[in-house]
Amino acid sequence: MNRPIHFFAAALLAGPAIAALLAGCAKEDSISKAEKNAADSERPSIAETKAIAEEGYIYGLPIVMNYAVMYDYCVNRESGQYKGPFNELSNEARVFTYKDTAVVTPNSDTPYSFIWLDLRAEPFVLSVPAVDKSRYYSVMLCDGNTFNYGYIGSRATGNEAGDYLVAGPDWKGETPPGIKKVFRSSTQFSLAAYRTQLFNPADMPNVVKVQAGYQAQTLSGYLHLPVPPAPPAVNFPKIDKQLVKDNFFDYLDFALQFAPPGPEETEIRADLARIGIGPGKKFDFKDLSPEHKAEVALGMKEGEAKIEREISSGSKLINGWKIGAWFGDRDFFHGNWLKRAAAAKAGIYGNDSAEAMYPMTTTLASGDPLDGSKHIYTLTFAAGQLPPVNAFWSLTMYDGKSQLLIKNPINRYLINSPMLPGMLKNNDGSLTIYIQKDSPGIPEPNWLPAPDGPIYLVLRLYWPMELPPSILPPGKGTWQPPAVEEAPDLTEGRAFH
Repeated sequence: MNRPIHFFAAALLAGPAIAALLAGCAKEDSISKAEKNAADSERPSIAETKAIAEEGYIYGLPIVMNYAVMYDYCVNRESGQYKGPFNELSNEARVFTYKDTAVVTPNSDTPYSFIWLDLRAEPFVLSVPAVDKSRYYSVMLCDGNTFNYGYIGSRATGNEAGDYLVAGPDWKGETPPGIKKVFRSSTQFSLAAYRTQLFNPADMPNVVKVQAGYQAQTLSGYLHLPVPPAPPAVNFPKIDKQLVKDNFFDYLDFALQFAPPGPEETEIRADLARIGIGPGKKFDFKDLSPEHKAEVALGMKEGEAKIEREISSGSKLINGWKIGAWFGDRDFFHGNWLKRAAAAKAGIYGNDSAEAMYPMTTTLASGDPLDGSKHIYTLTFAAGQLPPVNAFWSLTMYDGKSQLLIKNPINRYLINSPMLPGMLKNNDGSLTIYIQKDSPGIPEPNWLPAPDGPIYLVLRLYWPMELPPSILPPGKGTWQPPAVEEAPDLTEGRAFH
């Protein structure tokens, strides 16, 4: 889903057969012919079709990616990624591993809890327990547009217990007594993703206790009122990587019915309707001519290339690390669909910069690509120059091709600040992390296993400090991550204490 998408080969091959079939049909009656002529007048030109497809692909990629994850997590019980049905909170007493493949660049720092909310009938109340102030947690509310429309947790609301209301775009009720805050999703289906800090493997029972305090219930249940009528059943179309390649705009068409347009979407929605996608369309997308469909494929390809360029250029490059603000709410994106698509493809469901920063790199400061099959590397934080955070930081290794965690002999996917007491420091007080596919030997507590090929590193700073030294504002902060360096011999001449 995060690779270039090419499709419509089957539709193009079917074009001549469809034309022959239509030629043999009986003459249309005057009413249907008039309707057809009216529909034809709405069709854009070949050039317009390509432009709309390019823009529509950029606009729709995060929406389709979100639908694919939602389908795997709470519709397809055979997906291998299934978490539970809609409106049911699922806690995971583990961190993500290489076996988790539904989401690119997954976080392996914090055990997750998930609930995918169906907000069509009524809002939901999310209740959180009191959490020890030393433990970071957050509840990120992300809708089908991949807008992060709210947070509950250590930074946003504190570690005290509380009840919070999550409502869909059509709810018009009053805030009930006892509710601390109301959050409004822009779509009728919405994800609440809980992150609970794990200090070390022995700490998992304590995380489980916190997770047990997370509760979700309907507003009617919270207020002890009659349950409203159930919403209509939805026939969610099957989706996988191949189906996305073949039917991208069909999935976008399906998802948009649950996403009322915002004011900044008026133009793109109108353009999509012109090629048969979304509410207000005059004909079905499949009814486009083969020539139009060929231009759609080209437009999608060019849209994909634009997204790739945005990922590369949309951040400030500092010591080889790309640093920028990628995620946020509707106002943050303000109709910048290219930025939203790049964010989703780089790592869908990332946090706002105030909640977490994500410097990422695939290269040395020189621009040379990181490759675990050819070189060994180090990352050294000078004494007193560890990432400045209110919560914690981590450095996570991903396969440079798939953006997924990698299988390795010690089941270590990251190095984070809770691990510092067990790590070895250099005599000058600096900390070196060893990045290679094979064990470096003596400093193994400092070893971050790398793939036998391209490397993708993400440095996460949870709840970054706002005052200097700080990585904020993104790309302009007083603290900068050090460069990854190529190392011919990791241990020669190195002194530890």
